[in-house]
This record gives sequence, structure tokens and C-alpha cells, in this order.
Amino acid sequence: MPTPLRYAARPAAAVTAGLCLWLAFPEPNLWWLAPVGVALLGAATLTAGAARGFGLGLLAGWAFFVPVLSWSGVYVGAVPWFALATLEASYVAVMSAVVGYAGRRLVGNGHVGAALALVPLGWVVQEWARGSTPYGGFPWARLAFSQADSALAPLARWLGAPGVTLAVAVVGTGLLAAAYGLSEGRRGVVVTGVVLAVAPWAGGLVPLPTDGREVAVGFVQGNVPRAGLEFNAERRAVLDNHVRGTEELARRAPEDLSLVVWPENSSDIDPFRNADAAEQIQRAQDAVGVPLVVGAVLAEPVGASSNVSLFYVPGGAEPSRYTKLHPVPFAEYIPNREFFRVFSAAADLAGNFVPGEEVGVFDVPAAAGDYVVLPTICFEVAYDGLMRDAVLAGGGEESLLLVQTNNATFGYTAESEQQFAISRIRAIEHGRSVVHVSTVGVSGFVGPDGAVSGKTGLFTADQGLGRPVVRSELTPADRVGGAPEWLAATALLVLVLGSSRSSRRVRVLEPTARAREDHPVA
Repeated sequence: MPTPLRYAARPAAAVTAGLCLWLAFPEPNLWWLAPVGVALLGAATLTAGAARGFGLGLLAGWAFFVPVLSWSGVYVGAVPWFALATLEASYVAVMSAVVGYAGRRLVGNGHVGAALALVPLGWVVQEWARGSTPYGGFPWARLAFSQADSALAPLARWLGAPGVTLAVAVVGTGLLAAAYGLSEGRRGVVVTGVVLAVAPWAGGLVPLPTDGREVAVGFVQGNVPRAGLEFNAERRAVLDNHVRGTEELARRAPEDLSLVVWPENSSDIDPFRNADAAEQIQRAQDAVGVPLVVGAVLAEPVGASSNVSLFYVPGGAEPSRYTKLHPVPFAEYIPNREFFRVFSAAADLAGNFVPGEEVGVFDVPAAAGDYVVLPTICFEVAYDGLMRDAVLAGGGEESLLLVQTNNATFGYTAESEQQFAISRIRAIEHGRSVVHVSTVGVSGFVGPDGAVSGKTGLFTADQGLGRPVVRSELTPADRVGGAPEWLAATALLVLVLGSSRSSRRVRVLEPTARAREDHPVA
């Protein structure tokens, strides 16, 4: 007779899988738990069928996303936080339904290898879908972004963030295969599982390039009067903090300083419509005497706002600008605001920001040779296509990436460290140094190999001086673009369709075999 413990095995494995995935991310950054989470979820769902797979995936998704996205509800409350976590968890649920549907059929017909392949392919496709739908998606907390300190991180150079996710999932699938082989007494499957669990780490043995021309760059982390949604209630104080920080940086800047970067929201007073703000920015630039990148909010177009990077050069000319291409839905703007207002008054807290139309490319004149900086703003760093487009827009010139962000709205949470980890993966993926600058921290310099220098703490006024290298190469990941995701989606579709055809075969199961199907694979 079935026991309650037997029925609890799959849900317990799913919840534990989600918790392992959460713990892999900053903080606490136990990155090695990510493959364990993948293995446990695969064990719970691979022969579960579609309906049960969906439910188990939803459990795992909640156990993962509720804690890893807890920063999203710090100041706006539990409803938006749990709504976002549930939306993200639903993608894991659909993935698990597909794996459960096809895996049950493939395992039942003896195609264990094909069934196991569903797991890594499913993760790549699930993250692709989650990062592009709805409203442009929200690609936060991808497996790849937990691996900045892992030996799997260098794989980003070859296949981008999807390649790192694939590697993590392959390692997890190897653990699952080895456990399955042991339980079934199938030595060949055990050997295959061990190979899968070990092979991806070899990618970390390939040295990453760190060559390039050094340029002297400074950043200013001005801090805000207080954390939370009202961080900009004293907008002039935030601007003044960055002006003072720039003047302090100027006192110890090297003679060859070529650029200073301020973060997102460093001037929420529109300098084109407020002469005083423009004078303060000019005061800061006069102090350093080099180009200055300012994160600003502009009161345009009429009735809306723009989140921009402004590039000031000495001489008083009007600054060039980059307008954020992907404003964050439900934060910088609310799609269908009237509908969502029914569920939460926080819908009225969001802005009315409009997207830009062109990738930002700023040409920095420097005594030792000009170079290009490529600005991205806040959550844009999590979007593969936006980051790749920025690098390609550099046109083969020596360049570095700027990530300007404002983490004041997330308080003393893990969000800042999670975002900084994404910048580290991007540096490796595109072979570029990254200057990551936040109003409140963390800020720092990231080398093209993901190495960190000059990292700051949270909610402190600080300034950084560094010598990142500028580089012009296009990495293999830049060249292959989104091909890994398309290939993964195609392979997954072939396996699912193949499982549907093989399921037409009539099979008579002995009681022991039927019981085995009711248990997780591992």
C-alpha cells in the first residue's frame, strides 16, 4: 500500500530544488548548489507526466523565486512581490510539465538518454521565454547569473549566458543520470552521468583574455539621503552628493584621467529645464576637466519621462544622450495601469517612462587615444540582446561597457550583489571591461575575465579610480548571438514530438515497473 512518505517524495524534492537554486545566488552565493537544484527538479519531474510536472515545477518555482526576488517587495509590499514570483515560477512550471510529459514517455520506452536531454534543453528554453515575455520579459535569476565565481563562468565567452545555463543544467543532469544509473544498476548510465557532471568544468581551464589598452576612469557613488521609494524626495541632495563626490575624486585623480561616470538617477532634476542643475553638473565637470557621464531623468516627451545617460564633454556643447531602450514594466511604467490598480495601489507609484530608439555610443577623446563607452541602464544588463547590440554598435572600436544603476529602491537586500554578478558574466561574455556604478552601491570595475576591483559597499558615499582595459574584439558569443537558444528550442521540440509518437506503442507494465514509474528517476 502506498505510504504518505512516498507521495511526499516528489514535492519535497521540488521544494528542495527551488531552495538550492535560491541559495546559489548572491547572497549567500553558494553557486555549486545550482546543479544540485537542477538535478533534484529533474528527479521530481522527469517521469511525473504533464499535470503533475506542472504542479511540481510551480512548487520549485515558488521556493526559488519568492526568496531570490524578495528585494522586489521591500517597499511596495507583498502583493507585487508574490505576483512577480508567481509569474516567474509559472515558466518553471510549464518547463516541468513539458519535461514530465515527454520524459515519462521516453523513459517508458527505454529512451533514457533522450529523456535526460530534456532537462538542460528545457532550462535554456524556459529562461529564453521568461526573459522575453510578457512585456519584454524579466530575465533575472537565470542559472548563468549564479555562476560569476564558478569555473563555468568562462563558458559565457563562447555561448553567452545561455551557454552557461546549459552547462549548469548539464552538470545537474549528469548528477541525475548517475543517481538513476546507481538505482537501476546500470553501470553505463552511471559512467555517462559522471562524464556529464564533470565535462563542462573543463571550459574553465581555458584562460580568458585580459589584454588591452588601459585607460584611467573614475566613478562617483554619491549615496542618497534615505533608502526606499522616496530616495529622490530630496533630488537636489542626491545631485549635490555626486557633485561633491566628483570634486573629491578630482583631488586624487591621475593626470591621465579620461572619464568620470555617475550612476542612474544621479540627477533626477532635468538639467535641460533647470539651470541650477545644469550649473551643478558643469561645476563637477570643471573640477575633473574630462568627459562626464550623468544618469538623469528628463521631463520629455510631453506628459512622460525619459531615463537617460548624458555625455558631457569639456567645452560646453550640449551633451549626447542615450535613452534607456527597455524601461522596466511595473516599475518605470505600468502597462494596462487601470487593470493593475484594482489589485494594488502600488500601480500608481510607477512612472511613465518611454523607451529610446537607438543604442548608446559615446566617443571619449583621450590624450593617449580615443575610445568608446557603451552605456546600459540598470536592469538592461540582464537582457542578452541589449548587451550584444551595445557591443556590436561599438563598430569594432576599442570600448568598455558602462552599467549605470540605482539600487536605492531595494534597500539592504541582495539585489545589488545579484546585479553586480550579472555584470561580471557580461564582461566575460563580451570580452569587455565593465564600469558598474550605483547611486548607493555596489559599484566597481570588472575586467574582461570577470575579475573585480574597487568594489564599494552599500549606502556609502564613495569614489572609485581604476584602469580598465579597452578592447575591440568580438567574442564567439557576440558572433553566434541567439543561435544557442534557437538550437535548444528546436532540439527540445524534436524530443517532445518524438516522445508523442513513441507513446503510441502499446505497452503492458508489470506491477513493479508501474510502481517504478510512480517514483522519481533518482
